[in-house]
Amino acid sequence: MLADYFHGTDGLGGIHASHPHLTPKEAWEHLFDPSSDSREIKPVPEGDPAHRSFIPSKRPAHEEILRVLRENDADTVTLVAVGPLTNLALASAADPETFLRVKEVVVMGGAINKPGNVTPAAEFNTYADAVAAARVYALTSPSPRSTLPPATSLPEYPPSLSKQLTLRTFPLDITLRHGVTQGQFRQIITPLLESGSPLAEWVSAFMAHTFRTLERLHPGHVGDAADLSLHDPVCVWYAMTAEDDGWKPSATSPEDIRIETTGQWTRGLCVVDRRNRHRIEADEESASDHGLWLSLRAGNRVWRMDGSPVEDTFGEVLLQRLFT
Repeated sequence: MLADYFHGTDGLGGIHASHPHLTPKEAWEHLFDPSSDSREIKPVPEGDPAHRSFIPSKRPAHEEILRVLRENDADTVTLVAVGPLTNLALASAADPETFLRVKEVVVMGGAINKPGNVTPAAEFNTYADAVAAARVYALTSPSPRSTLPPATSLPEYPPSLSKQLTLRTFPLDITLRHGVTQGQFRQIITPLLESGSPLAEWVSAFMAHTFRTLERLHPGHVGDAADLSLHDPVCVWYAMTAEDDGWKPSATSPEDIRIETTGQWTRGLCVVDRRNRHRIEADEESASDHGLWLSLRAGNRVWRMDGSPVEDTFGEVLLQRLFT
């Protein structure tokens, strides 16, 4: 499995594959992929070619996503989205069939049975670009048009697509259960700081600010008990360990989860049907089913992840991996 990370909503993106011990000189030598530049660039004679596993791209992120999907076998690339889904929405709009070559899309975003974190209803990533999230989620539907948001500048999807997107979402419901406390962090970082570790000094600097912000914003998070949720790392960890039987979807998955895009106070809200109603065969709305929520032929089909093999230990696991 390839795990690719495309981020940023400014049109810039890259493929990131970890490689240790890049010197500053080597990092600059291998900063950009010359194949994406129209000008001829002479090869750099110095440096270890093995370091070319790290090649940021000059292409817009959505074009880079499509390039990777075209150049790899179908169902071998996993996209891990830990920010707003802008670039994924652009890629799927530009070439839906190429986008559907993805094995699965792993999304950090949304809140189902928990309050939001930027509004009472919405988690940041779905709030920041609710239309993009709604469009990507729509590709999980047997009828994407049934859940597309209204009045956007992007085109509708073709009436017939070759397959439905496999999308696994990690909402606040599960990411809030994966954290690291200030006490755990202090216990591991203190001896490393005393030994003069540059990595420990750098991490400690921004983590200290993060824990102070956590204490300021959230009642009950004080001192060593302050618990920092590891939202994005959980998704990356899943991509690395997806074969572990400890990963569990919700009992109701795949679920018809839709993203509110037009509400004044509810933009980014994850909407689910909590009514106790029979599902029906229907292609058109009826007086008892506006929005085709009960239709077996419409609605989204999202895998909401709700169980993890590292829920009780993830903070310690992550710190040990980082520092040892």
